[in-house]
Amino acid sequence: MFKRILYPTDFSDVSKKALGYIKQLKESGSEMVVVLHVIDQRGMEALEQYAVANTLELERSIIDDAKKELKTIEDDLKRSGFKVKTKIKTGVPLREILRTEEEEDVSVLVIGSHGKSNLEEIFLGSVSEKVARKCKSPVLIIKR
Repeated sequence: MFKRILYPTDFSDVSKKALGYIKQLKESGSEMVVVLHVIDQRGMEALEQYAVANTLELERSIIDDAKKELKTIEDDLKRSGFKVKTKIKTGVPLREILRTEEEEDVSVLVIGSHGKSNLEEIFLGSVSEKVARKCKSPVLIIKR
């Protein structure tokens, strides 16, 4: 039923909790997981505008850290029998998640209910809520 899973992650605790649910989907025939991490371009733009530090070096460091996290997730999912594809994109998280949903022709999204930025969620609404409203595929939202 859910052959291809899109798993957007910001590496928060609740997004890591979603891995357990993804593994349970293996039992119902899921074969492939696309693991997506989006580096929010708005945060990078703010750093460029206000930071004294070298933003290119900082961006490389953020990407390197994301690659390490993604490798850990990829290895874990492969041990559970999944085929895995990892992606790092820079942009607005909602847009990149929706774009990846379409590009990868996924059958379900599994996403954490709250990310690292709880303050942003208070004012703007959570990414997971927006994803649930705008994506075409079913969405499994994992609560804290």
